[in-house]
Amino acid sequence: MTAPGIRLKKRLIFCLFAVFFLFFALILRLVWIQIIRGDVYRDMAVDQWTRDIPIPSKRGIIYDRNGKKLAISASIETLYARPIEIKDAKEVSYRIAEALDMDREDVLDRLTRNVDTVLLKKKVEKEDVDRIRDIEGIYSVDDSKRYYPNRNFASHILGFTGTDNQGLDGVEALFDRYLYGLPGRNIAETDAAGRRIPFGFGTQYSPQDGYHLVLTIDEVVQHFAEKAIEEAVINNKAKKGTAIVMDPKTGDILALAVKPDYDPNTPFDPVNEQERELWEGLSAEELRDERLKMWRNYAVSDIYEPGSTFKVITTAAGLEEGVVRPDSTFYCKGSIAVGGRTLKCWRSYNPHGHQTFVEAVQNSCNPVFIEIAGRLGKEKFLEYIEAFGFGEPTGVDLPGEAYGLVMNPSIAGPVELANMGFGQGVAVTPIQLITAASAIANEGMLMEPRIALALKDQEGNTIHEFGSKLRRQVISPQTARTTMQILETVVSEGTGSNAYIPGFRVAGKTGTAQKVVDGRYVQGKYVASFLGIAPADDPRVVVLVVIDEPDPANYYGGQIAAPVVGNILSDTLRYLKVQPRYTEEEAERLIQEKVTVPDVEGIPLQEAIKALSSSNLQYQVVGSVIEGDANRIVDQTPKPDIMVTEKSIVLLYLESYSRQHREAIVPNVIGKTVNGATGLLRAEGLKVQITGTGIAVSQDPLPGEVVDFDTVVRVVFEEPEGSQ
Repeated sequence: MTAPGIRLKKRLIFCLFAVFFLFFALILRLVWIQIIRGDVYRDMAVDQWTRDIPIPSKRGIIYDRNGKKLAISASIETLYARPIEIKDAKEVSYRIAEALDMDREDVLDRLTRNVDTVLLKKKVEKEDVDRIRDIEGIYSVDDSKRYYPNRNFASHILGFTGTDNQGLDGVEALFDRYLYGLPGRNIAETDAAGRRIPFGFGTQYSPQDGYHLVLTIDEVVQHFAEKAIEEAVINNKAKKGTAIVMDPKTGDILALAVKPDYDPNTPFDPVNEQERELWEGLSAEELRDERLKMWRNYAVSDIYEPGSTFKVITTAAGLEEGVVRPDSTFYCKGSIAVGGRTLKCWRSYNPHGHQTFVEAVQNSCNPVFIEIAGRLGKEKFLEYIEAFGFGEPTGVDLPGEAYGLVMNPSIAGPVELANMGFGQGVAVTPIQLITAASAIANEGMLMEPRIALALKDQEGNTIHEFGSKLRRQVISPQTARTTMQILETVVSEGTGSNAYIPGFRVAGKTGTAQKVVDGRYVQGKYVASFLGIAPADDPRVVVLVVIDEPDPANYYGGQIAAPVVGNILSDTLRYLKVQPRYTEEEAERLIQEKVTVPDVEGIPLQEAIKALSSSNLQYQVVGSVIEGDANRIVDQTPKPDIMVTEKSIVLLYLESYSRQHREAIVPNVIGKTVNGATGLLRAEGLKVQITGTGIAVSQDPLPGEVVDFDTVVRVVFEEPEGSQ
């Protein structure tokens, strides 16, 4: 009996240890699940018994400095499907594919996935959603689509957005964190089959819409710049061109136009049919490169040798250091020997001969500026070049800004120094050059260029202002004023005469530079430019026009760029209500050229254009030209019967502009959620007064009524029957 007793005890001990081991293992497993991995399993459980649908936020509006909308968000919807609730996925896939213009196999794949919720399609028009709204298991949430009402207007400033409403270029990208807002969530408790529990937990976290962005851009001045540079590029058969208008006292960019451009509503499409044909057959990589070139902001991202426009920097530095005075005399024999090389004047065939420094600036005489650079010395001259902001970013809030190229003093010899004196051997961006010129116009104070003025909340309250920034004092006020006086003679007596505007004192400098490609100057390829400042005695605006690769038959900046600057300055100064001051000779001449502005209010656009043309007046359309009979003139500037000079510009305000900026058509928000109705009304410039929760059942004023901006629309919401 002893042996069986021992075996029994051993079995009992074994069982005891086995049970203890299993119990210990179970405890360890529970610790692993409940404590160590508790957060993970808790999240998995929540995902399993809840339905979570994101609610996109509405992107903030982008305004110009006067409150005109440049980029808005139009109401639209995003569709989701819950495969567990789809009864006949195959049949439903046909309806959805037809309504949403999707591939049926792709739709069927989405409807049969083993997931709780699947995205069907983003950015769907309400009319398309209504065609499948009755299908069980299909859900829609209010969304928004970015819309640029003026199409390609200011495209290189605004940029564009992606499918998720994220900014991809321009200020849309730079200020994305402010414009985007904070998405919301719609969370509901579901059973094991994924169906919503009737009395279960459910909540909605409303999205926070993005802030509105106010730019320094003036829509009217931008129109002036875009029209002028587009005509210049076309007329001179140029590769591209840019025009920048800046307020020198604040650094505000009033206009920045780049041509060719693109439509940010369809940023991945070619700009015209000619481009479309060129893009056909390109590989994916080649297509990407073409799009990048189309989006590239020439004004801030491309560098070029400025040529004679850079002589304003040499002039200011020479005057500040006292190595030259306005009455200093020079002699031009057509060339000058430097470092064993002979550098020619642009007019070597007929040298300028004896001249004062003022006359040398008027004549844009290269040997004189070579001599001034030599007197300054490379260390001192490069010090001024860098002080004016060359070789470093200006700080403008636009993506892709280039640094430019400034030669290292250690490798700059006499020839390199001489070349920099008249604008060769240094590479700048257009934004750098106009910023430096604005410092001369601003008593020698270099301002940081500014593109953004303020951020506003949904109620229009300013939450942040982007103040103007003084970077440094580059030259003394006296030197700046002397430089301005000299540059004024360039327009009144020198190579910049094509920028002359009767009644206004204009300062300026021409520029013509041979292009550098792969480190070598290319024959027949030039960059023509002109820098204009007005009024010269109290500068209000600085304008830079750069025309890249114009027709070699006529490529001089004084001939093709100066008139463009003159037109922009003339239109802008009059728009800013800067009063002209005519000399007796100008006044007598202008009396003979005065015409009466015709009354074009209330007539179609084409008739208004004919009436203005017959009076020898130009026009500028303000507002979006649309199909139909809406292209009627609702206002004009100047008003009828006012006497103006021939070829003056008359601003024509279209009915579409009136609706956008003065009146609004009340949209239909019946059936919308609180977020959907609020977003739709705010997009039209209307305010909303909310009563109740749930779905909108009534509104006052009624849909379709024309009301003033900021009118309060009272909307009553009620919970649907059976909802909890």
